[in-house]
Amino acid sequence: MPTARESLLDAALSALAGLPWPGVRMVDVASRAGVSRQTLYNEFGSKEGLARALVRREADVYLRGVDRALAEPAGPAERMVRVAEWTLVSARSSALVRALLTGGWSERLPAPSARTAPSVSAVPAQRRADAGVPDPADLVAAVRDRALVAIGPQMPGTDPVELGRYCETAVRLGLSFAVAPAVRAEGHAGYLRAVLAGPPGRALGQRLDG
Repeated sequence: MPTARESLLDAALSALAGLPWPGVRMVDVASRAGVSRQTLYNEFGSKEGLARALVRREADVYLRGVDRALAEPAGPAERMVRVAEWTLVSARSSALVRALLTGGWSERLPAPSARTAPSVSAVPAQRRADAGVPDPADLVAAVRDRALVAIGPQMPGTDPVELGRYCETAVRLGLSFAVAPAVRAEGHAGYLRAVLAGPPGRALGQRLDG
């Protein structure tokens, strides 16, 4: 059974599907979640806190999908293709993930400001609500670092700088197809495999699927 916090985030996301964020009312989110408005404020502190939590949850959902792709029993190149495909699917299906990865926040979306200082609240729920959200560079770096941990051990001696660039390339390629769909007959899947099977850097050329 979902917690009150998860129910409130689900309600906020559902409301956002039909209204721009400025039109989403806290009282309606609480009613849709079946909890009191006080419970909502206890969890998030404010509408800004709710926005940050909602955006962070979408980032977490995206990163969990990245982890699943990287855990697949496949070679490094195939796993990075799956990361790219998951990035494409996520950016197409979630306006929040697309905004997180591109920084393109429209007036319809919650665009919470990043906190530069830690919360001073003594209340755990408020500290969670006060936490910042990742910017595009943070999110791409998070995927890169996960990928390095997952595929690096299979590629001893590979230049870590080139490998890091390769991992970033997978994310950026997937995102590019969300912005500009494939026009070639091979589609995005064929393009991704063709590019990611021959990554930048001579040190990688012989090792990805060996």
